[in-house]
Parts: sequence; structure tokens; C-alpha cells
Amino acid sequence: MVVVREKKGNAVFSVRVHPRASKTAVSEPYAGGLKITLKAAPVDDAANRECCRLFADMFGIADGRVHVVSGRSSRNKSVMLDGVSSSEAELALGRLGW
Repeated sequence: MVVVREKKGNAVFSVRVHPRASKTAVSEPYAGGLKITLKAAPVDDAANRECCRLFADMFGIADGRVHVVSGRSSRNKSVMLDGVSSSEAELALGRLGW
């Protein structure tokens, strides 16, 4: 189960990133968050941008509304969805089976 927190009206959850993978996808739940694979390498912020695009597509919001709020240079990150409440995020993740 993914633990979604709310910070100033925005959903925040943790992710574990595996860069340089064969495809970009959400692979499985991981320690209260999600484990994701990214094709991008962790160079020049490319992996963080791809992570934001993945969740923007997943939640149907603009890329600019998804932010890595902690762990920019780490495999463990916190991702924030601007304008998406924690209950909306939990509902969307539940529909996707996470």
C-alpha cells in the first residue's frame, strides 16, 4: 500500500528509482511508496524530469505540477503533485492497483 501524505493541499509520496532501465514504468510497491524504473540516466537531472513526466501521465496532470521535493540526487525521493489532494491521489493509485 502506498502512503500518501498531504502537504499544503498537495499529495506527497515516496518513490524508489531504478535509473538506466529498459523501460520507464511503475514496477511495484516499495516500503510505503512506489518503486519505479526509468530509462533515463541520473545525469543532468534527466532521471528526475522523466520521473515527473511518468507521474504527470499517470495522474493526468501537466508535467509542471509534479515536483521532486526531496532526494533529487538519491534513489529515494519524495514526489509532490500540485493541486492533487492526498485522497484524490490515493483513489487514483487504488484504481491502478497500487
